[in-house]
Amino acid sequence: MRKFLTALVVIPLGFVLVDFAIANRHFVTVSYDPLISDDSSLSFSLPLFLLLIVVGVLGVVAGGSAVWLAQGRWRRAARRNEAAARSARAELADLRAAAAPAKPDPQRLPVPSGAGLYGPVGRDKQRATL
Repeated sequence: MRKFLTALVVIPLGFVLVDFAIANRHFVTVSYDPLISDDSSLSFSLPLFLLLIVVGVLGVVAGGSAVWLAQGRWRRAARRNEAAARSARAELADLRAAAAPAKPDPQRLPVPSGAGLYGPVGRDKQRATL
């Protein structure tokens, strides 16, 4: 199911990106000098589709980095809580091991001597041991 849904999204998205790239092949000049846009030292030319794809990728990377940095305190708290839980589990196992009494060997009661209902105790009418 996952492969089908991925194909359902990725294949049309690929067609849209290829169509966009073919339709926007013309070159645009990108300048980093807001005052003098004709300065060739701070400008370069590249296809429009490539510029938009690069800007989109940089936006995704910048957004992912910002989210990752913002969630740092939660990851740190999770590591701290995991270490505390691990030590608590180890302490609990030690306490359980210390509190559990050593299992004594089961003691057998001596066979009573004398006659029972069917003769000697511990035997039935056919003299089988009970």
